[in-house]
Amino acid sequence: MSETFTINNVYPWGRRFFEYARMFNLPEDVAGKRILDCGGGPSSFAAEATAKGWNVTAVDPLYQFPGSEIKRRVEETRNEILATVTDHSDRFSWKTISSPKELCELRIEAMELFLQDYDEGLRDGRYLDASLPALPFDDQQFDLALVSHLLFLNDSLDLKFHVESFEELTRVAKEVRVFPLLNMDGETSDLLLPVWKSCKKRGYSAMLQPVDYQVQKGGAIMLRLSRNPLSGE
Repeated sequence: MSETFTINNVYPWGRRFFEYARMFNLPEDVAGKRILDCGGGPSSFAAEATAKGWNVTAVDPLYQFPGSEIKRRVEETRNEILATVTDHSDRFSWKTISSPKELCELRIEAMELFLQDYDEGLRDGRYLDASLPALPFDDQQFDLALVSHLLFLNDSLDLKFHVESFEELTRVAKEVRVFPLLNMDGETSDLLLPVWKSCKKRGYSAMLQPVDYQVQKGGAIMLRLSRNPLSGE
């Protein structure tokens, strides 16, 4: 994907650590595990988690660009995104986050925290220019892979891409968690069922799990996948 990736055709929109913790039901004992943030963008999860002593690697084709370019793109698209969210505010739940204004402020906070860590993270290999459906990692290199607001939500990614991406995620990680399961119209993605069937056919445990996080109405559910039985099944 990175071969055709340009920064001017994306809308980089990052999320804070507390949002990840809630959307993925991350308990404190996750801190000792090897975590992959796939499609992290300008989220501050990896930065904040690293500061807490967690072991997090983030991948995104956005990381081929310097921080100044990422900041420019976030700032030049923020008002457009804010206007879109405001115009369609009825599609959103304003419980976790109280308003479009607060949502935008959180996204800018996330970007700023990300940028404070970005250069050091690049040097340390914690931020890597990589993307689905092919990741530069060994089999089962991670205990947990997290995918936030990429799969299912992005209508330009077809079923083939999703199936190949889930195959790759389950190759590099012992467990995979994906959120949300809705498309851009706030409806459950048509791709969820065929992806679910594909993963079950390949012998993976799969379950839908409620989470304590909701921005899109009806979006408080994540998908969990594992080679082993999942607690709660």
